[in-house]
Amino acid sequence: MQTSTQDRLTPTEWLICFIASVGFAFDIYEILMLPLVVRPALLELVGAAPGSPEFQMWVGRLFYIPAFAGGIFGLLGGYLTDRLGRRRVLTYSILIYAVSAFASGFATSIEMLLVLRCLVFVGVCVEFVAAVAWLAELFPEPARRERVLGYTQAFSSIGGLLVAVANGLAVTYAASLPAIAAFGIEVPNPHAPWRYTLMSGVIPAIPLILIRPFLPESPIWKQKKMAGTLKRPSIAALFSPELRRTTIVTTVMFAMSYGAAFGALQQTPQMIPGLPQVREAVQGLSPQQARAVEQQTAANVTKVQEIGGLVGRLVLAALAGVLVSRRRLIRIFQVPGLIVMPLVFGVAAVASLPMLYVGIFFAGLLTVGQFSFWGNYLPRVYPVHLRGTGESFAANIGGRLIGTSFAWVTASLAVTSDRANAPARVAMVAAAVGFSVYLVGFIASFWLPEPGEEGLPE
Repeated sequence: MQTSTQDRLTPTEWLICFIASVGFAFDIYEILMLPLVVRPALLELVGAAPGSPEFQMWVGRLFYIPAFAGGIFGLLGGYLTDRLGRRRVLTYSILIYAVSAFASGFATSIEMLLVLRCLVFVGVCVEFVAAVAWLAELFPEPARRERVLGYTQAFSSIGGLLVAVANGLAVTYAASLPAIAAFGIEVPNPHAPWRYTLMSGVIPAIPLILIRPFLPESPIWKQKKMAGTLKRPSIAALFSPELRRTTIVTTVMFAMSYGAAFGALQQTPQMIPGLPQVREAVQGLSPQQARAVEQQTAANVTKVQEIGGLVGRLVLAALAGVLVSRRRLIRIFQVPGLIVMPLVFGVAAVASLPMLYVGIFFAGLLTVGQFSFWGNYLPRVYPVHLRGTGESFAANIGGRLIGTSFAWVTASLAVTSDRANAPARVAMVAAAVGFSVYLVGFIASFWLPEPGEEGLPE
């Protein structure tokens, strides 16, 4: 009975888990907006043909430049998390990306959209690091910590589902929603669904404003801060002899996890127009009607992908408390991915929409499940004064800065003058990129340090 009581969360702990779950959910919500809106946004703001050098150039820029900005400022955010506290940085990071996402819906040029997406990524990159450090220290008991980190991060995939639903609703009901011009902004298409999808990112700010006063600070961080024993964080300390291998290997592996997502999974909406079933469905339709069909299909595929991701995160959460070896745990996702990624993107994404639905479920499961692994692993290998900085280096320099560059790699290699063949070209490049990053991540796992103890290092 005593164990049962200890396992039961208090109302404050439930509140903590709720706000962290909201943050994780809308991290992915904001990121997965772009694959759904990039095609219609570029057609409206740039007017370039899909597959053309100009179109692919802007696809690469919109995927990579915001991630680059997020990586740089996210690293600063990790440092500030260790200096100023987990709660404060967590709160303001969510507000930054919520407000910026709403403003993105009013973009009147591609440059304006790019700047606002950079601000969105800055908030997202900082929020992840602050939330993981915060949760890990609020739940110091090992088994409970693994469960809390695993299951709250699963809400990231809920965020992916929500943005697919939001985009689908925007496509369906955009004509009946208030025109963007009602806000005093003149745009070519004031009822464009992609604009409403972007604006929906303001949602997480609403519960945050109401709940923030009730959120506690990390007790271990606060105790050390008040006692004057909290060491000053330093990026150089991440490369000290005892942490150098951890920092390098986790940064490389985090980069490969993100490389699979950005270089392959998030390129899927661009492959949709080339599928035989979609081409048949848009025959005889006007360009605007055909675009709506393609967007709706892309939203449905994204939903299936995120359901797979949710299952992957739940599998990770269940296995994290059972398997002692972290290497074995990550390889459960890496090894099947070496087979699944080339089959999904090299075969299913060019041959059949039903096949793609099945394949993208497993690609999402294996790729997204790895993201939860890092949320559980990183707090166990860095001490309190370096926890935010260490997590931030792996997540932002590795994941957001290096990993997201594979979106640019895919976009650049997919350039073609044959517009009809552009979707298939993207799919084939994504297959090669997806396999390559999975292979590098698997090889790097042989050097992944095993945490020496279940408790968090101080």
